[in-house]
Amino acid sequence: MPNTASRHVIPGSEKAAMPDAHPVRDAQSDERFEVTVRLRSRTPLTSLAKGGAHDDKLPAQREYLSRGAFASLHGADAQDIAKIAAFAAAHQLVVVETNSARRSVVLSGTTASMSKAFGVTLQQFEHAGGTYRGRTGSISVPANLAEVVEGVFGLDDRPQANPHFQFQNADGAVASRAAGGSFTPVQLAQLYKFPSGLDGSGQCIGIIELGGGFKPADIKAYFTGLGLAVPNVKAISVDGGRNHPTNANSADGEVMLDIEVAAAVAPKATIAVYFAPNTNKGFLDAIANAVHDSANKPSVISISWGSAESNWTGQAMTQFDQVFQAAAAMGVTVCCAAGDNGSSDGMADHKPHVDFPASSPFALGCGGTKLTAAGSSISTEVVWNANPTQSATGGGVSGFFPLPAYQGNAKVPPLAGSAGRRGRGVPDVAGDADPASGYQVRVDGKSFVIGGTSAVAPLWAGLIALMNQKLTHPVGYLNPLIYGSLAGRGLFHDIVSGNNGSYSAAAGWDACTGWGSPVGDKLLHALGG
Repeated sequence: MPNTASRHVIPGSEKAAMPDAHPVRDAQSDERFEVTVRLRSRTPLTSLAKGGAHDDKLPAQREYLSRGAFASLHGADAQDIAKIAAFAAAHQLVVVETNSARRSVVLSGTTASMSKAFGVTLQQFEHAGGTYRGRTGSISVPANLAEVVEGVFGLDDRPQANPHFQFQNADGAVASRAAGGSFTPVQLAQLYKFPSGLDGSGQCIGIIELGGGFKPADIKAYFTGLGLAVPNVKAISVDGGRNHPTNANSADGEVMLDIEVAAAVAPKATIAVYFAPNTNKGFLDAIANAVHDSANKPSVISISWGSAESNWTGQAMTQFDQVFQAAAAMGVTVCCAAGDNGSSDGMADHKPHVDFPASSPFALGCGGTKLTAAGSSISTEVVWNANPTQSATGGGVSGFFPLPAYQGNAKVPPLAGSAGRRGRGVPDVAGDADPASGYQVRVDGKSFVIGGTSAVAPLWAGLIALMNQKLTHPVGYLNPLIYGSLAGRGLFHDIVSGNNGSYSAAAGWDACTGWGSPVGDKLLHALGG
């Protein structure tokens, strides 16, 4: 192992084994794999938070950076990339790819070379769900890279996130169900008064997927059945991930739900689906690829995967958050599902936890409701909570991100057991998510009703694509606006009944449904000034 005196430990890189995992042997020394090294920004990203895309200005008053301009201002410096190339050569690693805009260098090497280069011991772990290559403790780099390297991803390939969708069946079994009490995405768009006369033309919705796939025949059949144009859906491979449909018991349900909801709301928008492995490297690389995609140029990104903050390293949450900051600077909205397991977010201790990446202050966290309708109107809408630990909206207070300035007047409660510490409150907005009032979708040739906050993120992404089409200037980073000048103007259905375990609904913002579900036409009108 390298001399630690000449090494720099990467802050927040500490990692423990999965709760039910144990090492069984050293990782195979000649196994080859890739890591993504994240570098510092040429100009500190902290400057982005001061005005510009991040203040309480209407979209038309904001100045967004083009992807090219952002890369020039905030990409990685060529000299820093050269330092990583020299580091790689000295440790028998190969530079596979460099990308200044994404501030990333991809390196390939053997387990033995990676272990020496980054000061780690890699082992094979077994857990209830299978095996993974992993590490414990911190990552380090040579001292001369202390100011250059901000994160290293891919040494550990454990599964990082869960899809936030649920079939209508309470037991979780896959079976087709009658559509009583459920809705098509088109019906929900009408109930939420999404603006009429818009179809998403000229927009691209990016969707992040960490498994599963779609079949074009299913997409054609679904949209033909709705009487809508068949959308243009592109599959984009990241880190070897690919469109790989199998059956409805897999993550195909997530993929199809995301595509069908977003595209039913905005059928003429291009749907760019970024497939990546379910690891911290794959997840981060997929989002970075989508945000900086200068070919497809998504104006809104939907993310329906996540897990409790305690399952993440600090370096991971920091680097994801910086990619979301980059999105905000370029006018790209990022919608993230808030989780489906109530205030505990599925953690065995049943204590309050929030889901990441929804807890990033630069993400639009999307919580869930249960909705009933009478004709074309909403009759009741309450917090989704069929079971407080297994089938309920996520929400709560971040233990990692401090309270953002825009939430200063939102009455975010203190973090449980923190002696009054107030962190980022989650979610920001909401929409129908209870599987009992879920979404009628098609997966692998069969019709299902699916719910979960997974559905809310693409629902909001579709609405944002419509608003971007109408305004011709992206709405971008919504959070400062909905907590600022747009607050209290009747732009949301305020959810005041129900709880998600530790938190209860209340007038105004709450840690179950945020500000509530959208009144789409009023929100568009307000954003247009």
